[in-house]
Amino acid sequence: MSISKEQVKGLAEELLAQIIVTRRHLHRHPELSFEEYNTSAYIKSQLAELDIPFETMATTGIVALLKGDLEGDEVIALRADIDALPIQEVEGRVYGSSNAGVMHACGHDAHTSSLLGVAMILNRLRSQFGGTVKFIFQPGEERLPGGASLMIKEGVLENPTPKSVIGQHVMPFIETGKVGFRAGKYMASCDELFMTIKGKGGHGAHPHLNVDPIVIMAHIVTALQQVVSRVADPRTPTVLSWGKVQANGATNVIPDEVYLEGTFRTFDEKWRAQAHQSMVKMAVGIAESMGAICDFEVRKGYPFLINEEQTTHQARVLAEEYLGKENVVELDLWPAAEDFSYYSQEAKACFYRLGTGNAEKGINSAVHTPTFDIDEQSLEIGAGLMAFIALRKLGN
Repeated sequence: MSISKEQVKGLAEELLAQIIVTRRHLHRHPELSFEEYNTSAYIKSQLAELDIPFETMATTGIVALLKGDLEGDEVIALRADIDALPIQEVEGRVYGSSNAGVMHACGHDAHTSSLLGVAMILNRLRSQFGGTVKFIFQPGEERLPGGASLMIKEGVLENPTPKSVIGQHVMPFIETGKVGFRAGKYMASCDELFMTIKGKGGHGAHPHLNVDPIVIMAHIVTALQQVVSRVADPRTPTVLSWGKVQANGATNVIPDEVYLEGTFRTFDEKWRAQAHQSMVKMAVGIAESMGAICDFEVRKGYPFLINEEQTTHQARVLAEEYLGKENVVELDLWPAAEDFSYYSQEAKACFYRLGTGNAEKGINSAVHTPTFDIDEQSLEIGAGLMAFIALRKLGN
């Protein structure tokens, strides 16, 4: 007889207080990407208490295996990211960050505590299911090259190989009690752009004696938008944004060079590669035609994230069973990036959204902001639903 959703829900409710304690500990002690040494040690201590074997990967990453006592060969992987962001949290929270300038502003503390909650639930049910659950606690989601790529290179999807990989991410714009799914392409690829335009500076009153990199930069930035509006297939969402411009001149001083940083995002790998070439060729050509030099570096980031159709459909149906159909929403394309995309390029994957907002409590700030927070009641679903999906996909 399979484990009932009532059993899972009961355990999630029972363990919620403990999961909240875990989340608050992690929130108080955030660590930046690839520096999560204390976070990693804490996770290991929790797994050791549960008697779940684990090993370290990618320096601070952890992979743990929980095998049910019944017969079963299926393997499913569940992933959480563990790093924080270089953001100063607002003051006044009892569980606020104790590390100045570092904050869990993207909900990775919620992801990690939820996954530890899944481990607690499944450990209680170990005698009633078959198959193996692989828990992936991954470092460095917020920083290239992405901890997922490193863990995959070190074999996190091998020995044993999971049938599918499931991940979840907080969503403050979805109310607590609800979750969101989208099959197919979901999140964008993300590349970092670094451009330096070198001209010849001088007095602002004598532009004819100079090669003005600011004017050239303006032409290049404007022209590059044609890559988005006239070169890209309009059916493929594409974003090109510049977020940093430095030109150390003055009111009457034309600088020697201008430096820019930006991002390029899309949902098609072939077009992505073509766009890189088009942008560099266009920028270099415009600069040369106006007497300047353009150094343009495209630092390739995460690929686009694709939710495998059948895996996502199954997970969504299970979510509807667990929460009720009215509490499962359809997601739009999301042009942000996530290194869970590396798993989605290697295995059948599903990455869904956990509603963590609560307008009545004033919990509605976006991720990556100093005021971001979650409704901690959402952690009951964060742990319970993922445990339920894992059990059903293992055939229990």
